[in-house]
Amino acid sequence: MHSLTSPIEQLLDVMRALRDPEKGCPWDLEQNWRSLIPHTLEEAYEVAEAIEQGDADEVADELGDLLFQIVFYAQIAEENDDFDFDTVCNKISDKLIRRHPHVFADASVNSSAEQTEAWEKQKAKERAEKVGQSGQSGKSDNNEVVGVLSGVSTALPALTRSMKLQRRAARVGFDWPDISGVMEKFREELEEVEEELAAGGNPKRMEHEIGDVLFAAVNLARHADIDPETALRMANRRFESRFSHVENQMAAQGGFSEATLDEMEAAWQQAKIKEQNRE
Repeated sequence: MHSLTSPIEQLLDVMRALRDPEKGCPWDLEQNWRSLIPHTLEEAYEVAEAIEQGDADEVADELGDLLFQIVFYAQIAEENDDFDFDTVCNKISDKLIRRHPHVFADASVNSSAEQTEAWEKQKAKERAEKVGQSGQSGKSDNNEVVGVLSGVSTALPALTRSMKLQRRAARVGFDWPDISGVMEKFREELEEVEEELAAGGNPKRMEHEIGDVLFAAVNLARHADIDPETALRMANRRFESRFSHVENQMAAQGGFSEATLDEMEAAWQQAKIKEQNRE
């Protein structure tokens, strides 16, 4: 006989059991919103990794882990009489309907670019409403300025946050007209690093200049329509794979202590050639 309980209802029941004060799991009972943050971030990255590996079964598994995190937050909120899982679902449904008037109302868009622009305008309106803005004055009821960059979460990975900040600024015209200007700026930032190194490489100045290089690199990725976070993850993966080849080669020759830099570089180049042949 099939259970009349839906999958999501079953998951909510499992969560309630885990948080049962008398029979629940000690670890689950100890958790709160703040303690769950690192687990949630880890699960989100594991979803991304499964997608990049192209393993559908693993994606389903990791999405389940991420969904469990959301259910966990909602259960804690329900226990505190703040909100419940239904509230979470209703809020996202309302938001999606509100931000897609071309689907759920009589508005129209002719391209994904137009939709993105409309989406961002709606988000800006919602941000303004959250601080009590009236009309288009650019200020809230308590004279707080609602800036173009307001609301970009500081908890985001730095590369992702940099991309979002740049996109916000670009929407009001603060942007390079084409990628050539971005490349020139990137080279300029690299030159400033070289100048700082020549001057002795003061740690705080180096941090400043290298930060500018990274920011310029994100700008370059944005103009090339590349997600910098994904690009860096893939670069990390390539490094791991190539270095593993170097490590194996050096182990066959007596280990790193017996290896020269030239030998390691030769093994690195071999790894790159193998990688290219697989592509």
